[in-house]
Amino acid sequence: MSSLRNQKIIVFGGTGFIGRYVIQRLARTGATVVVPTRNIERAKFLRPLGEVGQITPVAFALQNDRQLSEHLRGADAVINLLGILFESGRQTRFDFIQHRWPEKLAKHANAAGVKKFVHISAIGADAKSPSAYARTKALGEAAVRQNFPSATILRPSIVFGPEDNFFNLFAGLARLFHVLPLIGGGHTKFQPVYVGDVADAVLAALQTPAGAGQIYELGGPEILSFKELLQLMLRESGQQAKLVPLPFAVAKIQAALLQLLPKPLLTIDQVKLLQVDNVASSGARGLRDLGIIPKTLAAILPEYMEQYRPGGKLADQSRAA
Repeated sequence: MSSLRNQKIIVFGGTGFIGRYVIQRLARTGATVVVPTRNIERAKFLRPLGEVGQITPVAFALQNDRQLSEHLRGADAVINLLGILFESGRQTRFDFIQHRWPEKLAKHANAAGVKKFVHISAIGADAKSPSAYARTKALGEAAVRQNFPSATILRPSIVFGPEDNFFNLFAGLARLFHVLPLIGGGHTKFQPVYVGDVADAVLAALQTPAGAGQIYELGGPEILSFKELLQLMLRESGQQAKLVPLPFAVAKIQAALLQLLPKPLLTIDQVKLLQVDNVASSGARGLRDLGIIPKTLAAILPEYMEQYRPGGKLADQSRAA
């Protein structure tokens, strides 16, 4: 694998869930990391992940082409982690964030002479999908490959880890309501992948010449249904909640109301996504092709589900005694 020491690497979306893990790993290699962000204050938590001056948040607006060209000047690699789960406002739209933005970034990166480009997409990216999320992910991939042919594209399944928005969300809902919906009966299959493994895949993509121009589908070692994932969460968090089947048609009606919230619990587009399994394609390149042995849910999930246990750590200690 090639060294990243002293290379200038630009990480877009660095303040997000996956971003902090990617940046921490980049810092360990000795790379210089620049994190363009619209809110520098929000990005300050990243600085202690590296040596003094190694990680630099810089002001940036996605619409500002001049700023983009300036930040890319002299960069060795670009990582695009930007993506959204739901739309909000006039600018945070699927087509812009997941299609037009990566298209623009790839064009500018190529023009700036950037050598490597890693783009995070998603398993299920499909230009013919009824889901705008999946459709724009596919359009973004195509735009990146057209404008930066040697880019490496990573498609994770649902990503889990201490700050995730899946297990934490449902554990919180279980604590509040003691009832959880099994959308579509809970039959949709997922292949959850640990956030640390996704971050390792980003670094491997940068350091593995054979990864240039390739697509990797990142799934963990287990394929579980939505129902099985909720059951596992309840078991690890020590909670009791009734799992109630919710047909897709009914879920769409409820989502029509829930998506009006500032931070929607469910949207119609997400219901459409849940109608298709989210697992790696047969024969697709994956984590092991990048030299990564994926971690199991059992190895990670208990560490952050204990906060939801009645009594927390004290309850765990009394049970062990």
